[in-house]
Amino acid sequence: MRLLAAFVAMGAVTYVSRLLPLLILAHRTLPPRVLRFLEAVPVAVLAAFVAPLVLAPQGVLDISLANQGLLVTLPTVVVAARTRSLIATVAAGTLLMMALRAFG
Repeated sequence: MRLLAAFVAMGAVTYVSRLLPLLILAHRTLPPRVLRFLEAVPVAVLAAFVAPLVLAPQGVLDISLANQGLLVTLPTVVVAARTRSLIATVAAGTLLMMALRAFG
């Protein structure tokens, strides 16, 4: 029963935290500077999740050639910058990691 209550509480907090900004900002025009900032938020959040996994896969900074994640991330970022395609970027990263693990 406590587990169910925890799930319901987490769902409610998530729902309210997403609903309030929509209700507050629904009929307002945001300045272009604020819109540019908000467009960058998803990229910043993703970088905050990915950077520790790539740079410190074992919990300690590892920028050596033994760090497979780092070796794959660098060319994957190039693919992302050139194609600007999420599908191409994910495919490149996945295929590069598969190749590195299979042949490396």
